[in-house]
Amino acid sequence: MNATTPIRVVIADDHRIWRSGIRADLGDGFDVVGEAEDAPGAIAAIDEFAPDVVLCDLNMPGGGIAVAASRGEQVPIVMVTVSEAERDVLDAVSAGASGYLVKSVGVDELREAVANAAAGQAVFTPGLAALVLGEFRRMSSKEAPGAALTDREREVLGLVARGSTYKVIGEQLYISPKTVENHVRKILDKLHLSRRDELIRYAADHGLT
Repeated sequence: MNATTPIRVVIADDHRIWRSGIRADLGDGFDVVGEAEDAPGAIAAIDEFAPDVVLCDLNMPGGGIAVAASRGEQVPIVMVTVSEAERDVLDAVSAGASGYLVKSVGVDELREAVANAAAGQAVFTPGLAALVLGEFRRMSSKEAPGAALTDREREVLGLVARGSTYKVIGEQLYISPKTVENHVRKILDKLHLSRRDELIRYAADHGLT
């Protein structure tokens, strides 16, 4: 985007005074091409005006989540809301929002966030970014079967899943049966399982055999 070209913005919120305030706060360098007071109106404005960024209230009629889910892949959508609830933040990002700002954000921070969103960056009120990153790291670990296991533990898990005894596993890996048993205990703990048959089922279900 050319530095001299105003960033085109759609503002969606059911409070007209707040929309007017945001328009004034953005000032030079930004062009508010459309406004909406509910989710259907926001979606229609996005389709009509093809903005660079959408500033969207979370709790307006129809909900900002619906806008993010519908048009989040098409345009950066930044939630601007009074809520700092963890669930609201994560739901918005999961739906497709590119950012999440609280309405107490300062003018300079708002302008910077909108510019960054237009440039393809994720933008969050300080403190919320760490929350989102932590959650998605947790989800990533959860989605990668056995990610918490060491290489040796994955070896042991695969052999256990094939029905090998601790003695046979020990012989193959050049470790004692007692060491194998200790590995199995740690694996069970890391995967939040309690029995060897559950371990075998887990390995089979996640392609770790």
